Amino acid sequence: MSLSPALRIGVDSGGTFTDVCLWDGATGRLSVWKVSSTPADPSEGIATGIGQALAEAGRAGAEVAYFGHGTTVATNALIEGRGARTGMVTTRGFRDVIEIRRQMRPALYDLQARKPEPPAPRDLRLEVAERLRFDGSVARALDEDEARAAVRRLRDAGVEAVSICFLFGYLAPEHEALVARLVAEEMPGAFVSTSHEVAPEFREYERFSTTTVNAALGPVMRGYLGRLAPRLAAMGVNATPHLTQSNGGVISAEAASRFPVRTVLSGPAAGVTGALAIGRAAGVPGIITFDMGGTSSDVALIDGGRPRMAVDVAVHGNPLRVPMLDIHTVGAGGGSIAFVDSGGLLKVGPRSAGAFPGPVCYGLGNGEPTVTDANLVLGVLNPTHLLGGRMAIDRGRAEAAIARLGAGIGLDAMRTAQGIISVVTANMAKAIRVISVERGYDPRDYVLMAFGGAGPLHAARLARELGMARVLVPRSPGILCAMGLLLSDLRTHLSAGRMLPLSAEGLAGLRDGFSRLESQAACWFAEEGIAAADRATARAIDLRYEGQGHELMVDCPDGPLDETALAEVTRRFEAAHRQVYGYASPEEPIRVVTLRLEATGRVPKADIAAHPRAVTDVAESIIGTRQVWLPEAGAVVPCPLHDRARLGPGHRVAGPAVIEQMDSTTLLLPGQVATVDAWLNLMVEEAA
Repeated sequence: MSLSPALRIGVDSGGTFTDVCLWDGATGRLSVWKVSSTPADPSEGIATGIGQALAEAGRAGAEVAYFGHGTTVATNALIEGRGARTGMVTTRGFRDVIEIRRQMRPALYDLQARKPEPPAPRDLRLEVAERLRFDGSVARALDEDEARAAVRRLRDAGVEAVSICFLFGYLAPEHEALVARLVAEEMPGAFVSTSHEVAPEFREYERFSTTTVNAALGPVMRGYLGRLAPRLAAMGVNATPHLTQSNGGVISAEAASRFPVRTVLSGPAAGVTGALAIGRAAGVPGIITFDMGGTSSDVALIDGGRPRMAVDVAVHGNPLRVPMLDIHTVGAGGGSIAFVDSGGLLKVGPRSAGAFPGPVCYGLGNGEPTVTDANLVLGVLNPTHLLGGRMAIDRGRAEAAIARLGAGIGLDAMRTAQGIISVVTANMAKAIRVISVERGYDPRDYVLMAFGGAGPLHAARLARELGMARVLVPRSPGILCAMGLLLSDLRTHLSAGRMLPLSAEGLAGLRDGFSRLESQAACWFAEEGIAAADRATARAIDLRYEGQGHELMVDCPDGPLDETALAEVTRRFEAAHRQVYGYASPEEPIRVVTLRLEATGRVPKADIAAHPRAVTDVAESIIGTRQVWLPEAGAVVPCPLHDRARLGPGHRVAGPAVIEQMDSTTLLLPGQVATVDAWLNLMVEEAA
């Protein structure tokens, strides 16, 4: 991988906007750009955004040395059921595992709740006679002729992708590997997904689900990357694309096409990575991230400079057993639609107006008011345009739509608009409590970092709702996810299912398991071209008390795996158990469930540079006054309008005030003060 300080580009393709971030390693200059997304083919919006950003910066595509990309392609395909026609080959008697699920209703008292259809329909889930025991030994060898016949049936049924999932296949992959070879012989060009490669862990339902989702998404991701590459080449961009994983690291496009399931939280994960880097530079180790875009709000917790990880997540009802940042998402974005339900209550989301037709103020045909329309009516947003003047909007249309909505509940337009903001704030506060209070963390101990195009608009009220004393708004909040791509290292997570006691008698198994993972990591480093000096690994273990149904992941110390290491792992597990459940049971034996290894390849990244103290007066940043309706004052209040680009380190802005920039708008409430730090972040606090 080149270490030259050439132009590096990060692109985050969201549901409403596509964000582009350019960093010139030679000059340290950072340029940002936003264009409307193109949901039908995201590569079109990406190409448009990159082309405009390069033209604005006066640069050529051939100068681009690195291209990082956060995408919602896999997520949207999964949610919308647009996966490829997928078949499955599995152990006889187990084809219905992914449909029986865990027999748990998603909504306990909703008798009409419907579970999502499995990615592979029942008639395309074929069984073969083979059986492995719990220790990986062979109880019944695989019949190659029967397996070949099953593969041919899938071929004749027009299957595009095949999921291969055998019971205990993660312990002995030979049977799965043999069927994969048969698929390659009988169905050349078909996408193949094996459980021992995708999710080599116990719990067959989660492993089968993850593997089958990966298979269904494979042709979709492969087709998308196949469309993106020629668009980039046409602009002279020859850098190999790297995609963000759900774990916050990046992988090559080739790896993403093989394991698309690792990218289902691609965009939000890049935002957490960017927030982590900014928080580290600003000396803020405890952060709750608040990423509010056009379609949804994503929140995560960073404690002690490290984001929380999760290995059991569900996306649109499909459990995925892959390491991801612990991000919680709610349908509360700028484009979320407000409506009155059958009981006469005002609700917001999860339906979104998206990029097209978008909010009412876009004038593209939508008549249902959104959160963006509410902010426009209240006076928080510019009444004539967005994106620094490049996108015209119509305040009158928004006000008329909100007035119609309010007429049904007896409120005028202004109070209806504020009601929309209050409802969406409550929804976002609930999301933050999920990743903080429900995990044993007090949100008041953290700084709220607000980003995304709409995050800074709502952060002040959200922080007050949660009792959080400080809000940090990055320099370019609207494109932080794109910038996070320029702050990410290459990263992969490897795992191995092992049922062992956490005691001296299990040490040999622990050493052998981690040794195998380290060998896999060495191969990955070599494939990615990571120099020895830029390689790093970190171990973790999933543990539970004997007889427990769920486990906790804890870090395993570096160095030799001996009884001293076991004592430290035990201490960390008991501390984690107290954090989550409120107690520990030192007398109970502890069982190892899964071994994990995080492999990181350090790569050149954009710098977050400090700036000298401003020599201008803060009054020079004021570009006008706007009438804003504030419930805190109970009236329309004249608020000074500040240009964010004119604010420098040391400047202080007292609320109420509105701070505008191309990619976002920040609202300060009465009694709040924003101070610009050396990295051009806004630190918002309650006035003393």
